[in-house]
Amino acid sequence: MTTIKRKLYKRGSSFETTIPMPLLFALDKSKKHNVLFKYDSKENRWYIEFEVMKK
Repeated sequence: MTTIKRKLYKRGSSFETTIPMPLLFALDKSKKHNVLFKYDSKENRWYIEFEVMKK
């Protein structure tokens, strides 16, 4: 499985626009997150996961 990892960060009064806001509704926005884009070549499908950044 291929994984692409990106930071999720605030830009002004909103979050980075590469992630649609409806996907972020369950996140604790007081914490910083990384976004993991995972590609499964067997199913030809992308998955998005969020992880809390470590200090």
